[in-house]
Amino acid sequence: MENRINKLFAAKSKNILSVFYTAGFPKLNDTVSIAKALEDAGADIIEIGIPFSDPVADGPVIQASNKVALDNGMSLKLLIEQVGEIRKQVKLPIILMGYINPVLQYGIEKFCKDASIAGVDGVILPDLPLYEYETEYKTIFERNELKNIFLISPTTSKERIKKIDDVSNSFIYAVSASSTTGAKNGFSLEQEDYFKRLQKMKLKNPFLIGFGISNNETFKKASEYSTGAIVGSAFIRLLSQAKDINMEIKDFINALKL
Repeated sequence: MENRINKLFAAKSKNILSVFYTAGFPKLNDTVSIAKALEDAGADIIEIGIPFSDPVADGPVIQASNKVALDNGMSLKLLIEQVGEIRKQVKLPIILMGYINPVLQYGIEKFCKDASIAGVDGVILPDLPLYEYETEYKTIFERNELKNIFLISPTTSKERIKKIDDVSNSFIYAVSASSTTGAKNGFSLEQEDYFKRLQKMKLKNPFLIGFGISNNETFKKASEYSTGAIVGSAFIRLLSQAKDINMEIKDFINALKL
């Protein structure tokens, strides 16, 4: 069966919206209902965060959601079970994003197998070194038809971007700034120059822009240069305050995509 991520990118080349949220937040079992609400609201990709006790690359909003999720009793084992539940009602591509530590504790081979069986399509592990992935894990990921998605940032060299493009076979996550995650109000000229630079490289893989996407303006601007964008902190902030989660998710996605 063709991977759902690749199928999506083959069918849609513009304005792809990937939405990130932390598993087990705000409540332990919200992982499933949020995924369903996102599909109903018109998101294109669901990106679920694996909670971790020391999320160093994340800003305060996502860090706080990690703590709540862990306090709720979230674990990688439970998350994989929840993905199995999500798959009974949701067709969108599902990506798990997190740090390598919980995955190594689970066991890479077992993680890839269990995640794939549950219905995960791709994984983003920002602190998994490219060399290590290529030499030790690539075959395990491929055998389980899981896409490994790499991050690049404004400080990533041209050579490394080309190397990541060569190794990748779904999409590349282009981080808009060399800082922690968090919603910002618009992009700087330097950031736009970086997007233009990526555009000119004519990479074989599409790229999505993440970090700093919080509203229709930033989503549209990111989509001018790329195939779409990833929203995280702004969505988690919504979840932490929502009174009627389904309704508010629908409004949030509609406002982003306008």
